[in-house]
Amino acid sequence: MDIVCLGEVLIDMFSAEVGVKLTEVSAFCPKPGGAPANVAVAAKRLGAESAFIGKVGEDLFGHHLEAVLKNEGVETRGMRFDDFARTTMAFVAKPDENTAEFVFYRNPGADTRLTPGELDKSLLQSTRCLHFGSLSLSEEPARSATLEAIKIARSANALISFDVNYRPSLWKSPEQAYDTVMKVIPLVDLLKVNETEIELLGGSEDYKNGAQKLLKYGPDLIVVTLGPDGSYFQLETGGEYSQPYRVDTVDAIGCGDAFIAGLLSQLVKSDNWRDNLNINRMKNVLKYANAVGAITALTLGVIPALPFSAQVDDFIKQNE
Repeated sequence: MDIVCLGEVLIDMFSAEVGVKLTEVSAFCPKPGGAPANVAVAAKRLGAESAFIGKVGEDLFGHHLEAVLKNEGVETRGMRFDDFARTTMAFVAKPDENTAEFVFYRNPGADTRLTPGELDKSLLQSTRCLHFGSLSLSEEPARSATLEAIKIARSANALISFDVNYRPSLWKSPEQAYDTVMKVIPLVDLLKVNETEIELLGGSEDYKNGAQKLLKYGPDLIVVTLGPDGSYFQLETGGEYSQPYRVDTVDAIGCGDAFIAGLLSQLVKSDNWRDNLNINRMKNVLKYANAVGAITALTLGVIPALPFSAQVDDFIKQNE
């Protein structure tokens, strides 16, 4: 297996219109979502073998989400079904095409109830990369399951990838979120943050300084996404900014998930992912990841917008 994604798969209830606040939306439309699940689908479309580990409710939405992932070619034997809690839902409004408001219905949600004993160890022991986000760290027992998964995958020399994906409403306090995330950073090889998260964690409005500070906690690679303004990577040997592809954005939700899928799909192509950790190679990797994110912004919704590898290659050629 190339990439195993662990965490939440859920139902996103998307607003029927753009430019309206969450409390003023006229209607909602259910769509499959959840950042790790989006990454699994995107990685598969880009040519990587991917699997998903997580928990959903024993309900219509839960089985629908399993079917969606299977239809995309994602391995789902690591999914579990909960008789007690329902599949998590997130109501999403878009005040503008680059901004989203979220309200999660998760008290508890099935995704938070994944236990260490329910992990598919064979997937974790055979994967080249484990990817997860902070939502699975916000509640027990999912937090313990995530930490156990990291331990298993690290013992198999897998690349450990962590997208902070901070959602304030899912934490008891900002301090709890900060403390939890900072304890996990030393366990990962790749840390992906956006422009807001780098300031919160790195303690600097300058994303370069923030990335340099976070690198000292243990990761080999820090990647900062800057929305429509491109991205930046930081290695021990140096860092570099990557120019964005300018597109007419329709919907920016999921672009970060698409970006990290593009990044990981390139890194795991090598027998040893650490061979990519040089400035020249990372420049090309981020260029590719930027393209994947830019294409995703052209279509409403997340999974329908995720591109296939041939689309990305054509897009890069056309925009050289």
